[in-house]
Amino acid sequence: MNYTKLAGLLLLASLFSCSKGAGDKTAKKEIPPVTVDVIIAENLDFPSTVEVNGTVLSEEMIELRPEISGRLTFLNIPDGANVTTGTLLAKINDADLQAQLAEIQVKLDLAEKNEGRLEPLLKSKAIDPATYDEALSQVNLLKANMNLVRAQIDKTIIKAPFSGKLGLRLVSQGAYVTPATIIGTLQQTDKIKIDFTVPEAYKELVTVGKVVNIKTTSVITLQNATISAVEPQINIATRNIKVRARLENSDLNPGAFVKVLLDNRENGIVVPTQVLIPDALANQVVVVRSGKASFQSVETGIRTASAVQLTSGVFPGDTIVVNGVLFVRPNSKIKIRSIKKLAEVIKS
Repeated sequence: MNYTKLAGLLLLASLFSCSKGAGDKTAKKEIPPVTVDVIIAENLDFPSTVEVNGTVLSEEMIELRPEISGRLTFLNIPDGANVTTGTLLAKINDADLQAQLAEIQVKLDLAEKNEGRLEPLLKSKAIDPATYDEALSQVNLLKANMNLVRAQIDKTIIKAPFSGKLGLRLVSQGAYVTPATIIGTLQQTDKIKIDFTVPEAYKELVTVGKVVNIKTTSVITLQNATISAVEPQINIATRNIKVRARLENSDLNPGAFVKVLLDNRENGIVVPTQVLIPDALANQVVVVRSGKASFQSVETGIRTASAVQLTSGVFPGDTIVVNGVLFVRPNSKIKIRSIKKLAEVIKS
């Protein structure tokens, strides 16, 4: 019995010793470091393009409307024709006004003759001044009435106020028109205005005299326009600034949609977009410190399709993980495979 008990005790001791040895080996096993590529953060000039929407407008544009009601007796609005300043475009029947003008002219001639006869008599004191003043007042009154009728006759005539291109004719000769009737349109198309808005944050990019690029959907080549005015009041609803640029010798049609490209260049830390880790509160990047991964919250600035500017959270000289970000965990050990240049990472 003693030998049997002794054999059992030796077997238990042996099993315990084996189990303990296996546990020590498991405890000493460590997680291997994550192999990554990194870049060294540095301040760079970050050129970028801010793209906003714009609308093409004519330098001058009006709707041709009559000032008074009447029947059109003359109409010279060929569809799409070019006209010069002062060209007679339409005329409304003014027969009644011409008759009034002739009547006043006859009365004025008689009044002037009467005033001419009384003037020598006034000088010789053959009449009292009141009689002469009454005759002179009649002359002035008729002249005023004549000017009034002539002004009404001018309202029956529609002339081109500037040189430009006519739109489509909307009425026919003989039609009865009112001041609410649109006869046609006239636009100055040799000079083009482009109105666009930019966020308040980009107000430094829109100064008077600066050249911006204009891109259309149909034309591949860019056109240059010069900013001519900036609205001083910022829109309180959208926080946008309204800007106007002018484009010379362009074939763009008024009302067209264009893209306005604003060149921007800032100095700051630039990283590839793939280093950013979206978070509910802020974006994060992985920074290597003392051989371990540290998740750092950052704020972003200007962004392009392949790069983004970091305005806070990292500093020049920091080591930022660019490849292998998905496999990194907080405080995990990092093995740096290579140090990349920004241009290499963006290109790849």
